Amino acid sequence: MTMLTRTALAPISLTGQELIKRLDAENLRGRGGAGFPVGRKWSTVRQNGHGRAVVLANGAEGEPLSQKDRALMTERPDLVIDGALLAADAVRAREIIFYVGREHRPAINAMRLALQGRGERALRNARLVEAPTAYISGEESAAVHFINAGDARPTTTPPRPFERGVDGRPTLVQNIESLAMAGLIARGVDSRTALVTISGSVQRAGVAEIPLDASLAQAADAAGGLRRDAQAVLIGGYFGRWAAINDVWPYTLEPASLRARGLTFGCGVIYFLAADNCGVEATARIMTYLASQSARQCGPCVFGLGAIAAATRRLADRSAQPEDLDRLQRWSSQLAGRGACKHPDGAAGLLASALGVFVDDFTAHQHRRCVVGPRFTKRPVGMMAEAVA
Repeated sequence: MTMLTRTALAPISLTGQELIKRLDAENLRGRGGAGFPVGRKWSTVRQNGHGRAVVLANGAEGEPLSQKDRALMTERPDLVIDGALLAADAVRAREIIFYVGREHRPAINAMRLALQGRGERALRNARLVEAPTAYISGEESAAVHFINAGDARPTTTPPRPFERGVDGRPTLVQNIESLAMAGLIARGVDSRTALVTISGSVQRAGVAEIPLDASLAQAADAAGGLRRDAQAVLIGGYFGRWAAINDVWPYTLEPASLRARGLTFGCGVIYFLAADNCGVEATARIMTYLASQSARQCGPCVFGLGAIAAATRRLADRSAQPEDLDRLQRWSSQLAGRGACKHPDGAAGLLASALGVFVDDFTAHQHRRCVVGPRFTKRPVGMMAEAVA
């Protein structure tokens, strides 16, 4: 990592509404997964808050493949705190809550130390809350629900947190990388980079900072290149999408470009699936995990995800029932939009992408055979092909 974690910081030159205008001009989008425009979100909370708002800096990071938020809090906690203070000034908030995953102990320790270094006067209305270890803990309504009631499950919306959140007050729930980027923009630094977590079939798994217009090939290069031929890539994490490697290898990871191809930047996860790994097995592991992380408060989540996980696991184990693949194809289109929160939607989207990218593998597994995709040119063609030679 470079700019977000090691660059010396210039003095802050923008605050309040001036900063909101700059965030809009820079088109900074949230880095927690949804990608909502940050400036617009701050403006809405400022207008709704009437001087009573709360800033909730979201560092729960329950996504299993993501490490960027904890790395940022561990290595550059002061930049995160700066961003939260700037947000509080911009939306006229009276309180700041740093919501950090309790399993991320180095991040918690670094944040506590940095907060103590600011002194009570500067941060008299700031506190750190440890988020439960669960995938859904970082969903914005779940974070607010935990602060209010000690229960980190999503709540029925509306109202959204920006309307009524912590203690019934309008609440800005913002991912900590987004806040750190705001801290840089307030200093006149260009925001056209992002932190990504790169793993799978690469030489050096970990967190890297890349330009937003970098290609997938350049992202692989930031991790030392591919160590084995890859057949597919998961972009955006467990709520993201699978893509065939040659369909995306030379193209930009810029969020708008990804959306145009039916993909999502999400929380900045890039996972390369090796050519000799089974896509059905990889998908079954994800679906089993997502089913286990259900909030267990609606039928689509409890029964729908449970049934999907069971059928996907039977296919992976080559013990499929006669209609398992047909059921998955039907359920992947029926589940979205029916849950009490977006958890089933994310799972259904990932499953639908897997059924497309690994179609031959799923078909073979329905017949209790495993054939690791001969349909792919396993070695990415064109730019950066030498990285996997």
